[in-house]
Amino acid sequence: MTLRNLFPVIHIHPILFIFIIVSFLTGTFIELMVILGIVLFHELGHFTMAKVFKWRIRGIMLWVFGGVMDTDENGTKPLVEEVLVTIAGPIQHLFIYMLLLLLSANSIVPSSIIELAFFYNSAILLFNLLPIWPLDGGKLIFQILSTLLPYRKAYDYVIIFSICTCSLFLIVQLLFIPFTLSAFILFLFLLMENRSDWKQRYYVFIRFLLRRYQGETYIKGVHPMEVSHDSFLMDIFSNFHREKRHPIYVTFPGDIRETIDEMDCLHSYFHERNYSKPIGEITGYLSG
Repeated sequence: MTLRNLFPVIHIHPILFIFIIVSFLTGTFIELMVILGIVLFHELGHFTMAKVFKWRIRGIMLWVFGGVMDTDENGTKPLVEEVLVTIAGPIQHLFIYMLLLLLSANSIVPSSIIELAFFYNSAILLFNLLPIWPLDGGKLIFQILSTLLPYRKAYDYVIIFSICTCSLFLIVQLLFIPFTLSAFILFLFLLMENRSDWKQRYYVFIRFLLRRYQGETYIKGVHPMEVSHDSFLMDIFSNFHREKRHPIYVTFPGDIRETIDEMDCLHSYFHERNYSKPIGEITGYLSG
């Protein structure tokens, strides 16, 4: 086993360099190192749990008060795996509390550092549990929504909610509460990330469909769909649920109904490039 399999590739987000420069100028470098240590420990929780389930991981992007594990498995693995990988990060903070209590009892580390670590450990834990994408709280909201709604709608809704939440916080901080530069930059960064994800939402959904087409998506149930003969493939795909196979019943005038498997639809879209052909024509072609 290589070192890359045992340890993740760590990338630093450009915004983190801004905080490093500010920490040197303001004399808060030690505080920043404490924060980064906690953040890294948090992300190692995600990484370790993902490795237990044999996920494909490209690396970890670190930024202040959080990070993002870059993986190919979003939306393809069992929901229970995704939930466990998500909560593995926050659980790390419990181990940090225990470690800090042990260090405090033995007077190994100055009490000022211990108090600082306690504060930031709590702050980072609470921050990451906020219901904002791509924080852990936002991911849990998405995972819950994706059990109730089609994958595409669940993703769109969580991004819209996150954009609104970040925008509201920025307005409240500017107008109603004392201004804090660090908090303002953090929520501005989250807002920018969500705007970027909103622009890329179509490609995220196409990746989800491709994984289904390639047989890489975990399926455990059946969810039949009934659609009109003049429906387009992308409109049908937008109602696909995660972990569900979709037998598709196509209705024609005169109470005629044909059945087509979702894999035939995905093959028609990706292989035959029938982007604008209604499913009635595709069904007729296959049956003929």
